[in-house]
Amino acid sequence: MDEIINMVAQRAGINADQARTAVQTVIEQLKTRLPEPLASQIESALGGGAGGAGGQNLMGEVEGLFGGGGR
Repeated sequence: MDEIINMVAQRAGINADQARTAVQTVIEQLKTRLPEPLASQIESALGGGAGGAGGQNLMGEVEGLFGGGGR
């Protein structure tokens, strides 16, 4: 998840703490608004929200959900 946080911070011109809050807010909204199977996939991709190894693959997981292949 750190990769996403850094990307948001750079692109939005904000610090890492602000970017982390933004990313977490978006993820929580996605989990509450998506059907359960997709919400579970987000949770799995994040490794329970810990931002561990699963979080590093989050961009690929999200792109896969929406049919994207690359960045």
